[in-house]
Amino acid sequence: MIPEERTYNGAVPPPGCPAHGATPLQRSDLRRLFGPEAEADPAGLYEKLRAEHGDVAPVLLHGDLPAWLVLGYSANLTAMRTPSRFSRDSRRWTEFQEGRVAPDSPVLPVIAWQPTCSFVDGEEHRRLRTAVTDGLNGFDRRGMRRYVTRFADQLIAEFGGTGRADLVSQFSEHLPMLVMTQLVGMPEEYGPRLVEAARDLVRGTETAVASNEYVVESLRRTVDRKRSDPGSGLVTRLMEHESGLSEDEVLQHLRSVLLAANETTINLISETLKMVLTDGRFRAHLSGGQMTLPDALDQVLWDAPPFMLVPGRWATGDTELGGRRIKAGDMLLIGLAAGNADPAVRPDLNKPLFGNRSHLAFGSGPHECPGQEIGRAIAETGIDILLTRLPDLQLAVEEDELVWRGNWMSRHLTGLPVSFTPRNALQPQDPTTTASAPVISTPVPAPPIPPAGYAPPVEPVRAVPEQRRGWWAGLWAKLVG
Repeated sequence: MIPEERTYNGAVPPPGCPAHGATPLQRSDLRRLFGPEAEADPAGLYEKLRAEHGDVAPVLLHGDLPAWLVLGYSANLTAMRTPSRFSRDSRRWTEFQEGRVAPDSPVLPVIAWQPTCSFVDGEEHRRLRTAVTDGLNGFDRRGMRRYVTRFADQLIAEFGGTGRADLVSQFSEHLPMLVMTQLVGMPEEYGPRLVEAARDLVRGTETAVASNEYVVESLRRTVDRKRSDPGSGLVTRLMEHESGLSEDEVLQHLRSVLLAANETTINLISETLKMVLTDGRFRAHLSGGQMTLPDALDQVLWDAPPFMLVPGRWATGDTELGGRRIKAGDMLLIGLAAGNADPAVRPDLNKPLFGNRSHLAFGSGPHECPGQEIGRAIAETGIDILLTRLPDLQLAVEEDELVWRGNWMSRHLTGLPVSFTPRNALQPQDPTTTASAPVISTPVPAPPIPPAGYAPPVEPVRAVPEQRRGWWAGLWAKLVG
């Protein structure tokens, strides 16, 4: 019998956490995953939580919404591999059902239910997931590397003659989306504008709603065009798949693939380049043949996964994980970075992990990232080309001057200034000699970029009580409406 149960801003702390019991803790005693302190040193916060609570820790999200952060490597695998106990259907969340999630909550964009394979289990998951994996597996790997080569050369040519560059804003933030638009089957002229729209959307700026509208409209126009001119690409494969996806399901999966692949690959490229430029042992191993570039990517995926944590899983019934009593409807946050640093599997974090791919960066179980090999191929090829074209790259600032922008899910390197010997002769390669598949030659007009201040009509957000609405709610109404 629980002697006393305190509520914090209307939210009940997860059962089994220190906020329950004869001497309940104040709200401030539970650690928050948001705010300057948490976002400045997330790895340090995870280790404090591990020392205090073990493999599973009670935490608070924005709005002081309670959740369980899974810190242990084994506990994370259990949560990801047993959908019968921990579902991906966010509609199960108690906080949703009891009306405690504000419509402008920062957690809403990544947990609001959508008709995609990421939010369903069982037979419906298999139907949607099969279409996505078959579509992604249809890519010509050799042709994909040719696209990467072509766009990497174009980007390098833009700054190669200056002797200075910011490898984040001038390289890693552009390359993935330029390649993905070709693989998806979108007109090439959409690429540069989609780079800007995707970056704006993920950063959550005031124009994110308009940027999301641009991404969706670009995809919708591509789908419309593919009806009369199917060609190749992921759009066509999803539309024609035997799983029978509806137009909305095609559109939502395309958006998810495009944005997820872009964001994770940007981070992977940036962090790997940062390690190459700042870790003397790493660069010596890489250039000396003791570490291959794939090995280097895996080391980064262990040490700095593109997402530090992902929400989530929702308990299908009362259960136990990591010694904690989890109630039906509780949300679990999958701690990818924390699990990778679990002393049970990595007693020495400084020891290189050549060729070890058992990290959690891409998840595990039925919902393991289906496009991970594509992201790796883009990052590996792009970095290899950059280091080959500019072999004397040097960091142009002190390492301690590098800055990361963080949120509760990830950290993004904001800039990577470098210097090198100018290569005035660098020119982008002729795309007609590098593309493995025909590039769309008939110009297809991209949808106009919405004007500043544009906001699409607001529609209701599912599973959220009627309250004041914010711009995130408008964004997700457009996504799930």
